[in-house]
Amino acid sequence: MTELFGGFDNRFYEAYFDAMGITPGYEDRRDLYNLYHLTNHLNLFGRSYLSAVIRIINRYST
Repeated sequence: MTELFGGFDNRFYEAYFDAMGITPGYEDRRDLYNLYHLTNHLNLFGRSYLSAVIRIINRYST
């Protein structure tokens, strides 16, 4: 979720991935991980999140 709304600077991610490692395919799964948070924001804050939700659903449904 740290990458969903702007995230942190690159030093944070470099340190995190150095310490924790990165599993293969992370970039392919990142949007799927964030789908819950986007649908929650869609529910709470309205339609401005709809296009992002639809984009992710379409990406994984094809």
